[in-house]
Amino acid sequence: MFTTRPEILGTFGVVASTHWLASATGMAILEKGGNAFDAGVATGFALQVVEPHLNGPGGEVPIILYDRKVGAMEVICGQGVSPAAATMDYYRSLGFDLVPGTGLLAATVPGAFDAWMLMLRDHGTMTLEEVLTPAIAMAENGYPVVPNITKTVDTVRELFATEWTTSAALYLKDGKAPQPGSIFRNVKMAEMYKRVLAEAKAAGGDRVKQIEAARATWYKGFVAEAIEKFCASTAAIDDSGRRNNGILTAEDMASWQANKEKPTTIDYGRYTVGVIPPWSQGPVLAQQLALLKGYDLDKTDPTGPDFLHLFIETMKLAMADREAFYADSAQVEVPMETLLSEAYNTERRKLIGDTASKEPLPGSVPSLTRWMDTEAHKRLGRAPEYAKFSIGEPTVRRDGNTAGDTCHFDIIDRWGNMVSATPSGGWLQSSPTIPELGFCLTNRMQMFWLNEQSAAALAPKRRPRTTLTANMALRDGEPYMAFGTPGGDQQPQWSALLFLHHAHHGMNLQESIDCPALHVDHLVNSFWPRAAKWNHVQVEGRIPAATVEELRRRGHDVTVGGDWSEGRLTAAAQTDGLVKAAANPRGMQGYAVGR
Repeated sequence: MFTTRPEILGTFGVVASTHWLASATGMAILEKGGNAFDAGVATGFALQVVEPHLNGPGGEVPIILYDRKVGAMEVICGQGVSPAAATMDYYRSLGFDLVPGTGLLAATVPGAFDAWMLMLRDHGTMTLEEVLTPAIAMAENGYPVVPNITKTVDTVRELFATEWTTSAALYLKDGKAPQPGSIFRNVKMAEMYKRVLAEAKAAGGDRVKQIEAARATWYKGFVAEAIEKFCASTAAIDDSGRRNNGILTAEDMASWQANKEKPTTIDYGRYTVGVIPPWSQGPVLAQQLALLKGYDLDKTDPTGPDFLHLFIETMKLAMADREAFYADSAQVEVPMETLLSEAYNTERRKLIGDTASKEPLPGSVPSLTRWMDTEAHKRLGRAPEYAKFSIGEPTVRRDGNTAGDTCHFDIIDRWGNMVSATPSGGWLQSSPTIPELGFCLTNRMQMFWLNEQSAAALAPKRRPRTTLTANMALRDGEPYMAFGTPGGDQQPQWSALLFLHHAHHGMNLQESIDCPALHVDHLVNSFWPRAAKWNHVQVEGRIPAATVEELRRRGHDVTVGGDWSEGRLTAAAQTDGLVKAAANPRGMQGYAVGR
């Protein structure tokens, strides 16, 4: 199969990410003797700087890793919780029936920083200074602007100029967005991180002491204080069309820490696939694989109607269960064992026929009743006029078409350690910039429902059911592959396509990424205004016309998009002494490097 780029092969290490500067940063850390986890932290901080429209220091991250010394997959939860004051009654008293998609009322505790620190402390070898210095240098000295930064700032330019003036001060010069190829600096962010580093180093020479001091500085020191002050003193316009103060406090920050969990796993042929637990949508991939166990996919055509019909219909079923059951599993019962069981999926397969299903079909779990918004399609195109500034999920247009969002990276080092992570949130268009910190807060709380019957109902100190996930696979019991993608509700969809192409269609990593792709919109969108497009599928223009015609004959509502419009996947693998990596050519931004 023709590929846009070679699959990268080496023996020393590989880094694949959604931005070439982040990939180069991670590789530089490997070259200096760091391991995959050191490189992952440095890559994560670099992405905050060079992709500010897709993530930031005020955001979150799920991480899945394989540490050879531990000998098992582990998850680090960098998803912060809702504030203690975040009750349904409070949001309803402000007139909300949905949590807003923008502004300060959508902010959870920023979780990314503590997740990076936890991974660095427990799995890394380098100091905080070594892994943070590259990001500080890029923020202070500048980096070249990619076109999507310009497009994003242009989208919200009027909002910044008239309402979120602290963001205008950073991102608008003479009323204009930073131009592609120009050098952009975020000096305040650099100063913030330099102060964090200085306070960490003041704790003494011990690596772990410095990391713990940095965590305290962030969540109990000047960063938390600045966040509370800004939320309390700033009334920011949001999707209500009104100006509301934030409710996130320093106490909310101080009372939360990142934690480690076991991944959700499924055995699939030679593979054991690990995903982020159901406080994310990660298990959608596992549920789809559980359904696909009943089919022989090895001889299917990856762009033919039989394979794609089956992919679409199994994805619809998994997504319906996501909406019905997934939630913060620390507070809400999520019947994951049942959802992945053979008996459950044998029954679910009976719903898959020769034609497209037109309605959402969540499963049934004894003694457990969950609410699902089956009327979400009625919100399509009905966003009120005051929402003209809201773009909900980054780079997702209001027609529902996804051009890519968030960030992702996969890294394998010479010792066989692997890490996969999807940093997101705190993107420049989510809420106003906090001037003394140089970043804004996440808007991840928009994924809660203001309905007590929902598994993902809003409650204080609860994790929203995020779209963010990252993936890993063992093969024959050995650590093999790390992979994932940005893309909101499309993340498990594009990840599943990559995995299936690799596992069944004999494609290497780059071929799997380059293969023509699609996404299913038969779901309740995770982002404000939480709309749905039942039975809708969008395919790339490279999907054969005969396949499109046959899918339509089977009842699918198919839209043909651009030839290279679906996904921002990256992947890394290891086998027989080789390390491999690949990155998505779409958008001309992601790159894999290695030697």
